[in-house]
Amino acid sequence: MKIIEYPDISDYPKLLSRPELDNQKVKDSVAEICDYVKSNGDKALFEYSEKFDVTKLQSLAITADEWLLADTIADNLKEAIKAAAVNIRRFHQNQKSDEKPLETMPGVKCWRKSVAIEKVGIYIPGGSAPLFSTVLMLAIPAQLAGCKKIIMVSPPDKNGHLHPAILFAAKEAGVTDVFKSGGAQAIAALAYGTESIPKVDKIFGPGNRYVTYAKQRISTEGIAIDMPAGPSEVAVIADISADPEFVAADLLAQAEHGPDSQVILFSDDKAVLEKCLIATEKQLEKLPRKEIAEKALQNSRFILCKSLDNALDMSNFYAPEHLIINTKNADVLAEKVINAGSVFIGAYTPEAAGDYASGTNHTLPTNGFARAYSGVSLDSYYKKITFQKISEQGLKNLAGTIETMAEAEQLIAHRNSVSIRRIKLNGESE
Repeated sequence: MKIIEYPDISDYPKLLSRPELDNQKVKDSVAEICDYVKSNGDKALFEYSEKFDVTKLQSLAITADEWLLADTIADNLKEAIKAAAVNIRRFHQNQKSDEKPLETMPGVKCWRKSVAIEKVGIYIPGGSAPLFSTVLMLAIPAQLAGCKKIIMVSPPDKNGHLHPAILFAAKEAGVTDVFKSGGAQAIAALAYGTESIPKVDKIFGPGNRYVTYAKQRISTEGIAIDMPAGPSEVAVIADISADPEFVAADLLAQAEHGPDSQVILFSDDKAVLEKCLIATEKQLEKLPRKEIAEKALQNSRFILCKSLDNALDMSNFYAPEHLIINTKNADVLAEKVINAGSVFIGAYTPEAAGDYASGTNHTLPTNGFARAYSGVSLDSYYKKITFQKISEQGLKNLAGTIETMAEAEQLIAHRNSVSIRRIKLNGESE
């Protein structure tokens, strides 16, 4: 990694681009997998499990004996999962809103109601790292929203089982059904339904490129997804007050996610960048996932900026999934953030806090989608239905406006639907 000094605004698009990968083969493979699952149901899932997970399953559903595995995790991990669940539940519970009916004019009452999506699917990665924390992040708000069915899919290990911590988190978070299936085939199963796995109305969850493209593909066929997503990423803004060891640890925490992850460090001080670079290389040597993190760092940037405001401008252009502001005036800078999935303010707010247990959701927009998308929240599990009720006097008050507008748009049946009522209410002759 090298330090890039004072880039011009014209350099931002190239400098802050995400890693480019040849995805055509992945897209073609995903299309084939989705079509095969749609046509062959469970049969396809069993075949793909044997091919990709190297295990021959007897059942896609979790058996009673397998549920017992949930209790085999260490007691301290059980307590940690429960503690995280409390914070996640508390944060998302606070997002509930009670919208009151509004009288937009006398006799015209309008309101909106949040109605839970009935069946949601959650995808939990289980490959190089079993992400049991994602179970909490996706299932707890679904449960709070009142979703009747929370269908979870996750790839089995070579013994045909799910990680016990994933099962424990599923029980803790209120998942209603759990199935052993991963990759694009699991997304297709949720989208189309199979003999075992119910078809859902919306699909949530992170995953590799195959999962991501499967979600994008089925979203064109009438199945809702949480958001477009890609490899995980973090941007850090650090000044002279930042501890280089803290910064390096935050960068590596993101880099170890996967080889296509990206980390960006912005600073207004070259000495800070140099110290963080040395600390990053030192900490990297001790990581069990060193090879993964090393590849991710090849996609990363250390950027010297003219000022912290300039650093924030670059961050807003980049629109990171995670933004850590480790500066003396972190609160002031945080107020100026306009594009980020989640923001971590101050030296003692590592991104890992949001990943696990502070309460905020870690399912966030990546690849620049933070310019327009929010992370998963309670609202993600609702449909917002509008209602209105108009009294006789209300229709009289509103009629002229509707009739004039409808006639101007040459939609005469629209006008007539009001005029007929108005005429009868007023006792007029047609």
